[in-house]
Amino acid sequence: MVRGVFLAVAAALGTLWGWAAGPPFPWGTVTALGVALGGLAVEALLRRVPARAVLCAACGGLAGFAGAEGLFRVFWPGGAAPLGRPLAALAGMYLGAAVAVTKLPELNLAAAIRILKEPPRAESVKILDTSVIIDGRVADVLEAGFLEGTLVVPAFVLRELQHIADSSDPLKRNRGRRGLDILQKMQRKAGAGVEISEQEFPEIREVDAKLVALAKRLGAAVVTNDFNLNKVCELHGVRVLNVNELTNALRPVVLPGEDMRVYVLKEGKEANQGVAYLDDGTMVVIDNGRRHIGQTIDVCVTSVLQTTAGRMIFSRLKEEAEAA
Repeated sequence: MVRGVFLAVAAALGTLWGWAAGPPFPWGTVTALGVALGGLAVEALLRRVPARAVLCAACGGLAGFAGAEGLFRVFWPGGAAPLGRPLAALAGMYLGAAVAVTKLPELNLAAAIRILKEPPRAESVKILDTSVIIDGRVADVLEAGFLEGTLVVPAFVLRELQHIADSSDPLKRNRGRRGLDILQKMQRKAGAGVEISEQEFPEIREVDAKLVALAKRLGAAVVTNDFNLNKVCELHGVRVLNVNELTNALRPVVLPGEDMRVYVLKEGKEANQGVAYLDDGTMVVIDNGRRHIGQTIDVCVTSVLQTTAGRMIFSRLKEEAEAA
């Protein structure tokens, strides 16, 4: 109905224009109807274009027009040919709109608005990745008071946790639900300062790459226990807090010659070796301990090996050490 009224008004105005200009007056009606139909065709085309593209094209066109007008006044202050200014304005508007639409995928207006609205953070910011949330030790570190500042959980990490929790694999499903429970526990802790960040990076697919980009944007550190993510952050100059490194640093120091009491759980890789584990998960390799599998025995430490995966303790039976 609105379009019909628009065409009728355009035809009436065209007819009046034709009468005022003199015969042949029907050409005024035809011209007005042609312009109106062209406007309706442009409207139909714009309906298929996303709103962000239209907004970017309009803003780019205005910026290009202003730039062209400014350059025209600077380089041709005395004027130019009659068509010089319209052509410069048209070229500026076209270039501005084309550049704005071309760079549209790189533009994240929502994130820019959130950054402008957010007050500057005076405290340190730490970003949690998926693996460290599922691991759960970060909640104990937080409860002990060794993590200060704001803990940020990106929305894409939360979606990954939900995706794991909805998995058909029971093991993955339990891991995802454990991560969500731990995150809920951390949020309930008074003064924990756990925030959900809605900042997105649609041009980046990998979650690790998004974490690095978000850490750079916020000037934050990444808390993880993922070895590969640790290396990627170091390559990009992003500070990393690795929970595994913290665990290794807090393990009790064991020196060669000390005695300990362990439970032999299984056989080792070498002949006659037995393997036991301490409460913190440290592996204890026992020479000639295979025959004591399933028993609690006393051993004497012979050497300690520190690796990137953790600490390994080599030992032998206490009676053999005393006899030696």
